[in-house]
Amino acid sequence: MQIGVVADTHGHREFTMNAVRMLSSLGVDQVIHCGDVGSAELLELFGQWPLHVVRGNVDRDAELKASAAELSTCTYHGDFGELALVDHRIAFLHGDDQSRLESTIESGDWDLVCHGDLVCHGHTHVARRERVGTIFVLNPGAVYRARQQSIAVVQLLPLEATIVPI
Repeated sequence: MQIGVVADTHGHREFTMNAVRMLSSLGVDQVIHCGDVGSAELLELFGQWPLHVVRGNVDRDAELKASAAELSTCTYHGDFGELALVDHRIAFLHGDDQSRLESTIESGDWDLVCHGDLVCHGHTHVARRERVGTIFVLNPGAVYRARQQSIAVVQLLPLEATIVPI
């Protein structure tokens, strides 16, 4: 199973469409959006996949929640999301609350499954792919306002992540 991870679309349809086309060409099965969607209308662009989205610091909670509820493929997780897929636990948040991000990574709560676990975040507009202890930490970079726009693709078995320029 492959998961597409995006962040920081900031309401820009053209840049988001580039990301959607790339995700489609890579054959992902689901998509996680780590916040700063910027415009709830962008959620429908990801309609070909199950989409999991969290609120970023530029998002309006009520608007994002309402738009997600209108789409059968979208799940809105508020400020913090978690999934269990193929023996992995995945936490995702925007990352603007640095303390919460660090405590999520360091808590040990995401190290309960033998195959390893994943914490995804956005906010910095800088791609990050690293192990912190036994936790895999991933920031896909940004779809908008980055020196190099990028997304990430996560292969779950074995757990591997690739930053993909768009």
